[in-house]
This record gives sequence, C-alpha cells and structure tokens, in this order.
Amino acid sequence: MAQKGNRQRTKVVVTRKLPDNIETRMAELFDVQLNLADKPLGKEGLIKAVQTADVLVPTVTDQVDAEVIAAAGKNLKMIANFGAGVNHIDTKAAQEKGIVITNTPGVLTEDTADLAMALLLSVPRRLFEGEKILRAGDWTGWTPTFLMGHRIQGKRLGIIGMGRIGTAIARRAKAFNMAVHYHKRSRLPEDVEAELEATYWDDLDEMLSRMDFVSVNCPLTDETHHLLDRARMKRLQPHAVIINTARGEIIDEEALADLIEVGRIAGAGLDVFEQEPEINPKLMELDNVVLLPHMGSATVEARMAMGEKVLINIRAYADGHRPPDRVVPY
Repeated sequence: MAQKGNRQRTKVVVTRKLPDNIETRMAELFDVQLNLADKPLGKEGLIKAVQTADVLVPTVTDQVDAEVIAAAGKNLKMIANFGAGVNHIDTKAAQEKGIVITNTPGVLTEDTADLAMALLLSVPRRLFEGEKILRAGDWTGWTPTFLMGHRIQGKRLGIIGMGRIGTAIARRAKAFNMAVHYHKRSRLPEDVEAELEATYWDDLDEMLSRMDFVSVNCPLTDETHHLLDRARMKRLQPHAVIINTARGEIIDEEALADLIEVGRIAGAGLDVFEQEPEINPKLMELDNVVLLPHMGSATVEARMAMGEKVLINIRAYADGHRPPDRVVPY
C-alpha cells in the first residue's frame, strides 16, 4: 500500500497488474493497493476489495456482478474500469447503489482494428496452416498449387456494430478495396457513410447472406448474446469467414465450430471466446480457424493510454468533478 503524507487519500484497489508507469502514478496520487502477482482475484477477492475501497479498478477478467456490488462497503463510490467494454460489470446494480462507472473508450480503437484486419488477412491466405507446416518441417519447397487461398480485394465485408472500432475497420477495408457493408441500431451520418462508401442494412439476416467476410464489433448485451446463433450463421455463404474481436459470447461457439467442420462456413479468426480463458476444443482442432489470446488492445501505446484514462477519471471524481468517461448503463 502506497502512502504519501498524512492527509486522507482516495483508497484505490487495482485487480490486475497494470503498466509500471501507471501503477507508479497511481501510488503518487492515491492510497493504492496493487496486484503485482497479476492473478485474478476471483469472487472472494473482489468482495474483499469492494469492502475496503473507495474506487475499484477492474478489468475484463473480473466479474463485478450484483453479488459483489451488494457486498460493497459504504465508501465504494466508483468503479473505474480498465477497458472499454463493461459487460462484466452489473451496471444496473451499481447505479442503484449510487456507484459511478467509467471506462476507457477510444484509445484502443486503432489497435483492435489493426488486429481485426490481421485476422481477416490470415484466414483466407491460410497463414496459420503455412506456419504450422513450416515449423513441423513438412515443407518440401514451392509448388504452383500449394496452400492456395483467396484474395480479399473486391470482396464484401459486413460489419456488425459500426462504432469506433467498426468504423476504423471499415477504413482499413476500404484501403484494401473491399466493399464495406454494415448493420447497427442507428444509421451512420451521411458524410461518414459516403466517406466509407458503406452500404447500410437494417436487416442483419439479409446482410449476412450476401457477405464474404463478417466482422463482429458490437458490444455484448442481453440482446447481442449469441446474436450469431446456429440458424443465423447458416445464412452465410459457404465461402464466408467470420472475424470476432468484440466479445466471445456474441457467437455461439459450438455452432460455429460445427458449421466450419462440415464446410458450411469457410473459417474464422477469433480473438475472444465464450469461456475465456477456456477454448472450445473443437475450434482448437480446425486449421482454418486462427485463434489469438484476447490481444486486440495489447500494444504498449494502448495499455498506457487506457491507464491514463483510468487515472484521469479517478482524479476527476476525487476532486468533485464529473469523470469524462462516465458510463451510461445499457
């Protein structure tokens, strides 16, 4: 526990290891309890944390549910999430208890979009299969028909959820001469749609049936849980590829694995999973599925910027101001 002077300081409990510079700055500003071991606290640890903290700083690995919030002490006034998504926090329970929730939007947009494009390129060009063969020592040299994949130029990309990240992916896709299509609850402004040369679909099923690639970029809510279920994914063309850098629970993984295995879907690139860190064993067996360990925002620049936003939000609240990244519950 860091101490500085004798005056009362805001008690901040951080659930995971953050970049050193961010932790040092927190120690300078607040009475901070760090998690240098970087092991998830679990339900018991989270309950203990909220009983002593003024501010909790959780991550996507922490399920801050209604039970945890109900156990919070009277001093807990803020949950400053290290991350943009807050589906792991019961925002309604927090709101009812007068607890402010903040997140870190915007700063991980470009990095997540980069990773989505990397997955979008890696699946049709069979990069994982090629590396696997090479590392196994099974490559015997170049041949005209070896590991032939498909180009992405001229293909149609359907983006589900055209927020910051979806829009950033659309800009990258346009640079690759892909045709951008999208589905979201509200249509983009005309100037943005024109810039991206994007086609809007109010009917998700209709869009899916016409796409070569689908990128999942919507938030996880009760409405989007298993948004891509077995029936909906059957609408995809057999050559279609699904990319998910949002939340694993948006896709029915069991159905996805089954459909890829029988050739109803060509492949997938996944950075997130339904039961993280557990991975569906069926997916692990498929060569035309590229799997990454939830690393969409894993750049030094993004993680530092996320930490800075956490600091700014806590400092603003501690000083009696409205935090700039206050979350409105879904």
